[in-house]
Parts: sequence; C-alpha cells; structure tokens
Amino acid sequence: MKTSTTFGVTFFTRLNSKKTDNALIFVRITVNGKRSEISLKRNVSQKLWDKNKGKVRGNTTEARALNNYIQQVRNKLYDSYSELQKEGKLITVATVKSRYLGTDEQHRTLLQLVSYHNKTMKTVLKPGTLKNYRTTESYLKKFIKKIYKVDDIQLKQLNYAFVIDFEQYLHKLPNLNNNGLMKHIERFKKLCKLGVKLEWLEKDPAINYQLHFDKVERDYLTEEELNTLETSTLEKQTHKIARDIFVFSCYTGLAYCDVFSLTQEHIVLGIDGNKWISTRREKTSTKVRVPLLDAALRIIEKYKNHPRCVQRQKLLPVYSNQKMNLYIKEVSEKLKIKKHLTFHIARHTFATTVTLSNGVPIETVSKLLGHTKIATTQIYARVVEKKISEDINTLKLKLKAN
Repeated sequence: MKTSTTFGVTFFTRLNSKKTDNALIFVRITVNGKRSEISLKRNVSQKLWDKNKGKVRGNTTEARALNNYIQQVRNKLYDSYSELQKEGKLITVATVKSRYLGTDEQHRTLLQLVSYHNKTMKTVLKPGTLKNYRTTESYLKKFIKKIYKVDDIQLKQLNYAFVIDFEQYLHKLPNLNNNGLMKHIERFKKLCKLGVKLEWLEKDPAINYQLHFDKVERDYLTEEELNTLETSTLEKQTHKIARDIFVFSCYTGLAYCDVFSLTQEHIVLGIDGNKWISTRREKTSTKVRVPLLDAALRIIEKYKNHPRCVQRQKLLPVYSNQKMNLYIKEVSEKLKIKKHLTFHIARHTFATTVTLSNGVPIETVSKLLGHTKIATTQIYARVVEKKISEDINTLKLKLKAN
C-alpha cells in the first residue's frame, strides 16, 4: 500500500530588526509535518505584507514584481515535488529543497561540473592549462550572470543555443581574437564531454558545434636577424644574459619553462659521443633529446660559473618570464629587429631557420621539438625562399649532368 505524502508551501516574513519594519521574505516547505525554510533574498515593508495570502499588498510595480517572483518560487517548488513523485524518489523536506536548489544528483549545475573538472584534473593538467580552464570558468560565470540573470545554471538547461550565445558573448569582449575565443569554446566542449561520461548530462549540447581556428603565420628570426642578435654588442648585463638565453632557445628549440628548469644533470652523452640535452617538456611531459650545437655549447660554457647558476644549481641564469620578455623586447628595439620577440619565436626560429632551412628532415625536427604528431610540426614547416633557391639550383645541376 502506497503511503500518501502531505506537501505544503507557505510564504512569510521575518523582521530584519526591531527598529525597522523592513522584513525578509521566506518560503517554508512542509512534507509530512517536517519543515524547512529558504530565504527568497527579497525585502518588503511589514506593513505591505498580507500574512493570510502570503503576498504583497498593492498594485505598484514593485509589488507586482515581488508577487510574480513569489509565484515563480511556488511553481518551481511544486514542480520539484511532482518530478520526485514521477521518478519514484523518496520525498522529504531535504529532497524537495535539494531539487529546487538544483543541488541533488539529478540536477547538477554547470559550475559544479567545472569545479569537479578543475579539482580532479589538478594533478593531471599542467598549471598553465588549469589556469586557462579557470579563465574559461570566469567567462562562463559572467555570461550566465549577464544573459540568464542567475549565478549558476542546471546542466539539463544546456542546449546548442547556449553554446552559440556563449560564442556571441565572447565575440563582444575586447582583446579576444578568434583563436582565443575558439580555445574557450574548445574547453567548454571538453567539459560537456566530461558531463556525458559522468552521466550528469543526457546528451552533449556542444556536439554539433564546429570549431573554426584561423591559420596563423608563425613569426621567426631570419638567418640575418639571428646573426645580428648573436653578434651585436650590448652594454647592459641584463640585456646580454636575456639575449644569450634567447639565442640558446633558438639553437635548441626549448621553450622558456624548459630552459628555466635545466640543470647540469640534463646534459648527457649522446649516441654519437657528443653532449646532448635530455629532458621532458613541461607542457606535455614528452621526453626530448637535443644534440647541442656549438652556439648552444658556448652559452653553457660562458655561464657555468655565474653566481645565479651556482646559487640556484641551474644550467643558465634565466630571469623570470616577465623580466625575460621585458629585456628581450628592449634588446630587439635597440638592435632594430622589428619583431615582437618571445620564446615562441625562438622555438619557431629553431624549427625554421636553424633546422628545416638547412635541410634537416621534418621528422627529425618533430622529434627535437618534442611533438607527438608530425602534423603539429608542419605549422613551422614554411619553406624559406633561400632554401627553395638552393634546392632548385641543385636540381638544375643534376639535370645538366644528365
């Protein structure tokens, strides 16, 4: 025999202070005689409150707005009760309240999903990647606050329109180009896939959204620019060190964070009996082994007894990322190199000017850069005109010989 459940919803007020008639509106949920209260976070003058009807007296704009909100809360509470009945769930004050607030397992929210992701991925993702997810999270929070006028949204409310609206919101933000925007959508898509795997989402609302990245021309130093950077006389010690570290990256292909972490233990003897760097890329944990070219060896030798290296037990006296970027910018301006120098450009220079332009096969360059897919390396594989000219001249000589 099925036991019937008594369910009731009552609205009432509670004075904020004895010195004022300003009162806070509450709703009381009653299930089988058990009670629980929820604040509506709305205030009303006690004189205007109709205790018997559980609503605000009058027909002012403010009174109508408050009464409409009270009715919305009433409807949502009854809907929560009905849903639990249909699902055959246990109906208590706590389960109705959880369903209404969206905190029960059946009604997980978007920010709960983001929080779960960031917490569980803390030991898996690199700090930089996790930082990017937190930036995406901040945009999602601002978006749902602006568009939906709420602090969070239930996962069951997500649909394709939500994705498109989020994209349009991002489009209007300053200093966010298309590729930056797409990276935020890409992270949102990954969150949705996680929600489906966790069975928090019945279907992926972003499954039909196609990411569209713009092709970006990767800047790099030409042979002449690299030579200028290497051989020019600099006065400031900070500029000299920053220049040398940058040049070291140009001849090894290592990213800033990997150069920063190098110690003497990372120098090993390679299969050819020469010195190599053996390390792991901080970004991907991929193992990288790079034979040291003479230019890189000279820089290591130059700083082997530098106080910063001795004190920190590091291979090179690398400054913080912020300072390195500042100093190398000052160097480029001084030497009239009209490119915004970053360690990405140093890495691109290694791929293009130092290796590919000198006939190193793309498969080898891919290994040196620590790429797991050769397709990733192909973004660097722009054919330099000088190399085209050399290859064609070689071809001409072969054809003449025949």
